Amino acid sequence: MERRDKNNYYLDIAETVLERGTCLRRNYGSIIVKNDEIISTGYTGAPRGRKNCMDIGQCIRDSLNIPRGTHYELCRSVHSEANAIISASRRDMIGATLYLVGKNAKTGNLVSDANSCAMCKRLIINSGIDKVIIRKTKDEYLITYVKEWVENDDSLTDKIGY
Repeated sequence: MERRDKNNYYLDIAETVLERGTCLRRNYGSIIVKNDEIISTGYTGAPRGRKNCMDIGQCIRDSLNIPRGTHYELCRSVHSEANAIISASRRDMIGATLYLVGKNAKTGNLVSDANSCAMCKRLIINSGIDKVIIRKTKDEYLITYVKEWVENDDSLTDKIGY
């Protein structure tokens, strides 16, 4: 029996976390790991105490045909990365790794081009997290060093990357 590599092990856990998500479009799971210890987890869902899209049976962004990557201020959900960061201490996140997995809520398929939105990138930068590892397929992933987001500041360009 072959042992699962460490990055896919943590991505598998993040994929399990996303199953708690309440978004009708896409659900994401995030875990923050430092020194081989899980610091916190987060999934996509409405703020505590508020009704989520699954409860009300509607996604306002779908209803308004809002394209992916835009107008997140209309979304009821807090993103998984933000929820994981909210649940952790900054001193524990400095130098940590955030693992991110996304699935299409309608099909259950992995979001192969998953990435953090512009707002979550800002939160990740300020949290002190060192790198983000994003699942592409069951066994493939992309490693991004947060310093690249700082050096290649996409907020200064006409096209903001999502």
